[in-house]
Amino acid sequence: MPTSTLQSSNPPILQKVALLCGGVSPEHEVSMNSARNIYKAIDKNKYHVEVIGVSRAGQWFHLPVEAFMKLTAVEGRVGRRLALAPGQENAIVYKTGVGKFPKIDIVFPIIHGPFGEDGTLQGLLAILGLPFVGPGTLGSSVGMDKDFTKRLLRDAGILVAPWVTVLKHEKPDYQAMVKQLGFPLFVKPANMGSSVGVSKAENEAALKKAIEFALKFDTKVLVEQGIKGREIETAVLGNVEDPKVSGVGEIVMAQGFYDYESKYISADAAKVVIPAENVSPEAVETIRQTALKAYRALGLEGLSRMDVFLTDDGKVFVNEPNTLPGFTNISMYPKLWEKAGLKYSDLIDRLLQLAIERHRRDGALQRTRF
Repeated sequence: MPTSTLQSSNPPILQKVALLCGGVSPEHEVSMNSARNIYKAIDKNKYHVEVIGVSRAGQWFHLPVEAFMKLTAVEGRVGRRLALAPGQENAIVYKTGVGKFPKIDIVFPIIHGPFGEDGTLQGLLAILGLPFVGPGTLGSSVGMDKDFTKRLLRDAGILVAPWVTVLKHEKPDYQAMVKQLGFPLFVKPANMGSSVGVSKAENEAALKKAIEFALKFDTKVLVEQGIKGREIETAVLGNVEDPKVSGVGEIVMAQGFYDYESKYISADAAKVVIPAENVSPEAVETIRQTALKAYRALGLEGLSRMDVFLTDDGKVFVNEPNTLPGFTNISMYPKLWEKAGLKYSDLIDRLLQLAIERHRRDGALQRTRF
C-alpha cells in the first residue's frame, strides 16, 4: 500500500483547547457572546474544543456544546461540575471523580472583568501549569487597574489624562477635584471593563452621584479630566519578542460617550469605522508606536487592544489598554486584524500558538538554585 494512503488513514492529533467563559463580573453576558464567536471560528481540523463555563457564583462547569451555543449565562442547570487539581497530569477534573475530563493543551480564557482579566485567573492557570491566551499575571493585573496603568504609562513618558484616585473609605473633596481637573469629568471604577460603572459629570452634583455609582463596582475609583479628541483604537498581537500592531479604527458617537449601552445594546449610538478616516499617515504611525510602547511598558503579551485619544493638535493620549478584548461580532480587535489581512480563524490560531510559545519559553527557565 502506498505511504500516502497509510498517512491519510490516520486522523490528525488535535490540540485540546479549553474555552473558558462566563465569570463572576458584570460582563458575564459579554463573555458568553465572545466565547460563541471564538468557538465558531476555531479551526476544528487543528483543535478540539471543550467549553468550560464559570457561573456567577464561581463554579466551573463542563458545558455540552449544544447547550453552550444557546446559553446567555452559566447558571449551573446544565453541564458537569469541575474541580482543579494543581500538580496532577490532568489539572482539571470532574468534581465527582467519575469519568475523565480531557487533558487540556491550551486555555483560551475569555472571561472579562474582575476574576477574569485582572491577573487572578491568569495566576490560577499558571499554577495549574496550563498555557493560556493573553497577558500573564502581572501584565493582566496592571493593565486592568486603571490607576496603576496610568502611573506606569506616565513614568514611561506616555501621555495620559490627568486624574484623581478616590478610595471607598475616603471622603472625596469634590471642590478640590474640580479645581484641579475642571469639567467635564469621567468617573470610572478602577478595575472594570466594557464601560461598566462609568459616568460623565458636568457639575459637582453629577460628580458626587457618579462617584457613588462607581464605588458600587470597586473600592477604588478614578476621576479623569475629559480629553477633547477622537476615540481611536488599535490592536497589538504577539509576545515580548516580536509584537505586531494593526492599523487604526475609530469610535464615532452619534451623541454622548461610549458607554456599556452604546457598546452592546443600542446599535445606533456608536459607529465603528475601520480604518479611521481623515487621519494622516504620520498620526497613524504615532498612534501605532505609542500603542507598542504602552504594550511593552505594561508587560503585556499575547494580545491587547489599545484605546487612545487623538487631539486636534496631534497629541496621542492613551486612554487604557484592554488586555482581553471582546470577540463579539461587533468587537474592534478582530475587525482591526481582519482589515489588516488576518482572518478571524487565523487570528484565533495565532493567539493559541502564542500561548504555547510563551509557555515553552517560560517553562525552560531553571526552577532550582543549581
